[in-house]
Amino acid sequence: MIAMLHFATLVITTMFATAAAVALQWLFLRAAFSMMQSATARRISAHTELARGTAQLARAFVSNR
Repeated sequence: MIAMLHFATLVITTMFATAAAVALQWLFLRAAFSMMQSATARRISAHTELARGTAQLARAFVSNR
């Protein structure tokens, strides 16, 4: 009878630990997705001044040749 009690205790403890591990894993997964979403939400617009300046420099270089 004591062996059955020990086995039942082991099963219940294992089920509790499994549920806690799944809940913690789900929490970490949600936190990871939350951090990834905030990293992609703030897009920095590309500055076009460099492209315009490069085009002007290319025109100036071609006209001097």
